[in-house]
Amino acid sequence: MRRVSVFVSALVRAAAVWSALIFLTAPALASEFDCLIEARQTVEVRSSVEAVIEKIHVRRGDYVRKGQVLVNLESGAERAALELARSRATMQGEIKAAEARLELASKKRQQAQELYEQKFVSATARDEAVAEYKLATEQLRQARENKLLAQLEVKRTSEILALRTIRSPLTGLVVETVLSPGEFATSNLKDPILRLVEINPLNVEVILPVSEFGRIKAGTEAIVLPEEPIGGEYSATVKIVDRIVDAASGTFGVRLELPNRRGSIPPGVRCRVRFP
Repeated sequence: MRRVSVFVSALVRAAAVWSALIFLTAPALASEFDCLIEARQTVEVRSSVEAVIEKIHVRRGDYVRKGQVLVNLESGAERAALELARSRATMQGEIKAAEARLELASKKRQQAQELYEQKFVSATARDEAVAEYKLATEQLRQARENKLLAQLEVKRTSEILALRTIRSPLTGLVVETVLSPGEFATSNLKDPILRLVEINPLNVEVILPVSEFGRIKAGTEAIVLPEEPIGGEYSATVKIVDRIVDAASGTFGVRLELPNRRGSIPPGVRCRVRFP
């Protein structure tokens, strides 16, 4: 009888231990939810000017970096205008001529003043020499201003030419090429040239029951488990917690930020997220 009672006591203790383990692990299982991994943003690349596409440097599926050249538009007229502006900006003839006239007018004014003091010329002749000197001074100032305007024109035409080169606004992937070389690119909303997605970091969208409201906060660390064949466990951080609950479903949304420096996690994959 004593052996039987000892055996029964052992079973009771084992059952109590198992019950405690189940109770402790239940919250961890309950805090795992379905999620979806999405690209951080999708960008439609358009031209800011209306022009014919000369060359597209990327294809669908290519990895691009921020600032990389994506598209060149026809720019023959703009290049010619830039060369003309550069030539004008480097010309020195107008300034040299104005400097020479000013030097001569300065000598004439000095001589006229000396002759006037010696009573060899009239005040009118002296005044004419002074006026000629002032005119030469203004002509030199105008020549220098024209040179400055020419330099500003170089900058302006350079900016216009730069609009003919379209660069990537982000680091990510090319998901679609809409237009082809030879087609007309416009700035309207219907005709993008390319579509890009940013994949580092990724967004993880989760819909949680209202019972979790207030427990999940911005800055909370979580584990994201992408579905197979991606698999693995990745650390993510809560960035946005909706402050409005959907009354019909009794849920609210949460967005996490998932680093993806190697680009090994493709957007569009379903996943599970485990909160601590």
